[in-house]
Amino acid sequence: MKKNLLCFFGILLITTCNFAQNKVNVEIIVISESVPQTSGVYITGNNNLLGIWQPDVVKLNKMSDEKWSKKFIFNKGDQLEFKITRGSWQNEALNDDGSVPFNHNLEVKKDTTIEITINLWADDSDGRKKEGQITGIVKYHQNFSAVDLKPRDIIVWLPPFYFVDTNKHFPVLYMHDGQNIIDPRTSAFQVDWQIDEAADSLIRQELIEPVIIVGIYNTANRRSEYSENDTGYAYMKFIVDSLKPFIDRSYRTISSREFTATGGSSMGGLVSFMLAWEYSDIFSKAICMSPAFKVRRFDFVDNVESYSGEKKKIRLYIDNGGDELDKQIQYGIDAMLKALNEKGYTEGEDYYWFRDENAPHNEISWSKRIWRALIYFFGTEKGKALL
Repeated sequence: MKKNLLCFFGILLITTCNFAQNKVNVEIIVISESVPQTSGVYITGNNNLLGIWQPDVVKLNKMSDEKWSKKFIFNKGDQLEFKITRGSWQNEALNDDGSVPFNHNLEVKKDTTIEITINLWADDSDGRKKEGQITGIVKYHQNFSAVDLKPRDIIVWLPPFYFVDTNKHFPVLYMHDGQNIIDPRTSAFQVDWQIDEAADSLIRQELIEPVIIVGIYNTANRRSEYSENDTGYAYMKFIVDSLKPFIDRSYRTISSREFTATGGSSMGGLVSFMLAWEYSDIFSKAICMSPAFKVRRFDFVDNVESYSGEKKKIRLYIDNGGDELDKQIQYGIDAMLKALNEKGYTEGEDYYWFRDENAPHNEISWSKRIWRALIYFFGTEKGKALL
């Protein structure tokens, strides 16, 4: 009995030591002389402990009038991205020149202290630099309800000359993270995809056919809605059964699958692929930019590998950068391309893949590449010659 107890405590000690070795202490310190006395300082980022990009959830502890800090315990190997706010995206920290900074990045390897000095906040600067603007005509549908999901806003971008030829109907592109694609004022990082500028320019140069773009705002449940789970399938069903019929009733669309596409980035790139794969009778095209095909617990590559039915009649645009988080998702993209090839999908015919070696994982990078996706799916002969 005594021997068994010693063995048990020995195993427990080893397990505890291994657990402790996989945990890393990280302290975030913010230094700023321009924080109002009534204001707090917050950190937000891509980890549950960082609030999953909610700007008013994780508050730093005030150490003095000019210093705030908070200590975290992360898993060794965690890849962190984060920003600093004062409780909303309207007063996030800016660069000294008034521009919106890139995400702070940290690969958790060892106990670390990060000190960040902030001289300017968004609400301090009338001359704040915003990337993008609204170009063209947009319509808003607010608090659009969805069964078993949170309501959300919808933005609809209409192509040039939509109101000139009232007999003409248009293809439709449904985009996820809709608040980030057209209007920098609603974008989570005050930098939008500028897909409105890109589409407007390409249409006017006759490089693509005119297209309606529907932006579906995300909610606080973004990660779950864009995942392969019950919530994700409810989100896709909402698009198919509620949103698409509404758009087809309200606008002059070409409703058939050949003229219906979807698109997004990161987790939005994953759900775009899922939507085309699971509803190939509704969607024939998917834009997957920096997609999370196979990252940690997310893995849709398995679904393609195990599929044994007829080849789905879909076309895919897949691209990614080669820096920061995009470097980490490369494994999943390679695995998905391999799975597609094994199922008979051919590069250039069924899918297009592009890699921008130096591009990081953010809206600015996606804005620079979105023209390729638009031309691939909606391009004229003149436009396709550019690919």
